[in-house]
Amino acid sequence: MYLGLDLGTSGVKAMLIDGEQRIIGSASGALDVSRPHSGWSEQDPAHWIRATEEAVGALAQKFPTEMSAVKGIGLSGHMHGATLIDKDDRVLRPCILWNDTRSFKEAAELDADPRFRAITGNIVFPGFTAPKLVWVKNNEPEIFAKVAKVLLPKDYLRLWLTGEHISEMSDSAGTSWLDTGARKWSAELLAATDLTESQMPSLVEGTEPGGTLRGELSSKWGMGAGVVVAGGAGDNAASACGMGTVAEGHAFVSLGTSGVLFAANGSYLPKPESAVHAFCHALPNTWHQMGVILSATDALNWHAHVTGKSAAELTGELGDALKAPTGVTFLPYLSGERTPHNDAQIRGAFIGLGHESSRAVLTQAVMEGVTFAIRDNLEALKSAGTSISRVTAIGGGSRSRYWLASIATALGVPVDIPADGDFGAAFGAARLGLIAATGADPVAVCSAPETEATIDPVAALSGAYEDAYARYRAAYPAIRSLMH
Repeated sequence: MYLGLDLGTSGVKAMLIDGEQRIIGSASGALDVSRPHSGWSEQDPAHWIRATEEAVGALAQKFPTEMSAVKGIGLSGHMHGATLIDKDDRVLRPCILWNDTRSFKEAAELDADPRFRAITGNIVFPGFTAPKLVWVKNNEPEIFAKVAKVLLPKDYLRLWLTGEHISEMSDSAGTSWLDTGARKWSAELLAATDLTESQMPSLVEGTEPGGTLRGELSSKWGMGAGVVVAGGAGDNAASACGMGTVAEGHAFVSLGTSGVLFAANGSYLPKPESAVHAFCHALPNTWHQMGVILSATDALNWHAHVTGKSAAELTGELGDALKAPTGVTFLPYLSGERTPHNDAQIRGAFIGLGHESSRAVLTQAVMEGVTFAIRDNLEALKSAGTSISRVTAIGGGSRSRYWLASIATALGVPVDIPADGDFGAAFGAARLGLIAATGADPVAVCSAPETEATIDPVAALSGAYEDAYARYRAAYPAIRSLMH
């Protein structure tokens, strides 16, 4: 048996699989996000432990025999978070999360140093870890002085699970401190932020062992001794492992809180100026590129909150057949934007509203806005040398066939829906736990699921979608000056 743990922004999910990769069961523990100021997003790492105990405890209670046979645990988690601990492994302040944009000025200053793009292969985005540490140094110097280790969120869970300070390549590539091509920490970039390699965790590949479960927890959960904890992966790379997106030419689109267009690469292909992320994959000697938008289902959830209707009710009003864009344009920049704009200060907007703009029209515009943001990501990936001929859809938003038809039409490629099953980050983490514990071939384990259905582009609407995308593209430069 193998256990996958996925630390998400809104909860921790635990998934138990057997040696044939059949899902035995899953459970979760809920989390909240604290937003004490505009642009801030934080969590207390103690809550991650509480949520993990809830999730794993539920599995241990329901499947005691299967849990006693667990040999490997894999970890996944939201990326870029700055979890700061002192010499006694005590947390110094709430973790600054991936969608926190307070350090946009520090990010711009680091990005102006050409060494960062040259060594990491990426723009220094405000959400990345390094600028957050510079912000702490500038604004909370007493905290910065006590930092003994900087851990990514899932690696703080690892510390609790194993007592080890260890990370892996895919998650660490999102810090702005990793030499992404060489797959090692850059002492030069760490020094540029007044840190040293001794303040970083040691590095393993995602498929390699990254610690052993502490005896206290083994006993508590009814497991045997020597349970291996895999290196694991950042959430998007873990999802790719779950979806089998590990070989050149494979791609997925994720409609979660944020949105991701992810393509696996057999080689390192950085192009920072495109705002595409070029990161290490969780498998050795593989990399990936991805475009990231900060508000995907988050945009629809915001609209649902404002209208007092559930997201399902809102999308249900649109019906099943894809409609032509109405002329109302929505920019989904509720938390700023990454790809392609790298703009922490931009905010969302509706453009083209009229008396006739009903709730359904606004819902359609919100969904199209997210769709066009993903199209922006496709164009950025193309400019970075990656072509995509089809994508697989994952994430909560992928339950909407309407949305998938919109994405297929805007991107001009078929969208595959995987057969029933949960192939997300928790499943990918469990696969990494299996590989680390058994030494199995990573590519053989990380196979793609069967396709249940394919959503093809609606050819009759391709022209209307191109026109609407052109309006969308023109809107950002038109409103940018109002936000800065």
